[in-house]
Amino acid sequence: MNWKQIKWKVRYAWQYFPFTLNTVLCLIAGWGAYKLLYTPTPKGEEPSPFLPFIILMGKMIFIFLVALIILSVLSTILSYLYYLWLHTKKGTRLQVEFATETKKGKNSKLYLNARLDGVIRPPLGFVKARLFYDDNVFTDYFGLLSNKRKEQSLRRQAITGRSRLTLPDIKEYDLKGGFIYFQDMLHVFRLAAAQPISGHFYQPPVLQEGNDAEVFPKKTETMDVRIEQLRRVEGEQLNYKDFEAGDDVRRIVWKVYAKNRELVVRIPELFEPYASHLYFYASFYAAVKAQWMSEGYLKEMLNYYKNNVWTIYDTLAHKEWDMRFIPDQSFNIPEQLTEEEKTARIISNSAWHKDAGLQQYFNPKSGTVLCISSLTDPQELRNVLDRCDASTVVYFVKVSNVFRSYVALNLIRRIIFRPPQDRLSKLRTSWTFSPIRIQIQKREKEIEEILKKSNVVSGVL
Repeated sequence: MNWKQIKWKVRYAWQYFPFTLNTVLCLIAGWGAYKLLYTPTPKGEEPSPFLPFIILMGKMIFIFLVALIILSVLSTILSYLYYLWLHTKKGTRLQVEFATETKKGKNSKLYLNARLDGVIRPPLGFVKARLFYDDNVFTDYFGLLSNKRKEQSLRRQAITGRSRLTLPDIKEYDLKGGFIYFQDMLHVFRLAAAQPISGHFYQPPVLQEGNDAEVFPKKTETMDVRIEQLRRVEGEQLNYKDFEAGDDVRRIVWKVYAKNRELVVRIPELFEPYASHLYFYASFYAAVKAQWMSEGYLKEMLNYYKNNVWTIYDTLAHKEWDMRFIPDQSFNIPEQLTEEEKTARIISNSAWHKDAGLQQYFNPKSGTVLCISSLTDPQELRNVLDRCDASTVVYFVKVSNVFRSYVALNLIRRIIFRPPQDRLSKLRTSWTFSPIRIQIQKREKEIEEILKKSNVVSGVL
């Protein structure tokens, strides 16, 4: 058993510890109040005429508060015992559902809906819960504060709760289990029960500032949409075929005949007035050292890249064309989802990989939009762009920008006055001195030069 497993077992067992920091604070406050109210006045001192009345009122308040806390703890214990009975007899356990909701013009948000059937909430207490996922990481506590009543009845059927989840990474999470807690009104005492929960949920990408571009689809799946600009579908001047009866002799390639004594003719360029679908490509190929893949820097870069890819897709999806997102990884996505929901799920689940490079992934004949990151191989990008024309739009996401809001002059202030609160804040502090920064920024300059020399339409984010 390694240190990580030991640490998790200790933390798991700690969930059953019934006392909290509030327990210590209440004991200290109670002891201080008792000493103040019940310590007799020293002999020889004349008490104030109002002191006995003040002490009497203080004792009454003290007794009332102690009794209230005891009742709250007892109601918590009784509710917990009743839950254990329900769990043993009826198999009652916490039920959770994850929902991704999007309001018009706003980002998608991940919500957790929890339900506990038949349980009685302590009259002077609370029922809370928390989940753990992936490598046994806990979520924040969330309350079960609402009542679910039976139809046409005042009888309570279940207690429910709804909470928004904000998780560190944009990806799919593996739910491992959870706990429910019965707590008194002052949170001085709690009783926990483990919950066997499993499943998957994902954090959706977030919209950034958009960067629009004029795009035209290249792929024809239906003949419903007519385009203003004719689209070349085949027949570059370098494409030849053998000479046949009826071919125009003016298209004979005499250089080939002089060299091989074979009659070949140029295939004429063909133009299609219809194009129904805009094919959207986003490469997650990372041409970096293998040991970098688990770095926190690349995790934050991945989140930033996903947000920008989703923003570009969302911006273009509001145009007249039907969008088709072409993933570079394989996923099992529910068929009942809409095209937009499928794309959000695919982008969320995507990860940096070293499998299919840009040349294997992108098809210049059908692909209209291509998103690349700072981790793209410059040589592969150069080879792909040589096969693209001016109708191709390339978005270059400079993933190092995720750290750009950090100002060097704030280093002392962060260390002394405001310690980092999350992983991104910590990485911004060390980014300036990271060897990864030099190599990433050098590659970004190289990619920008390649895009400038190409004939595609490009945008830098």
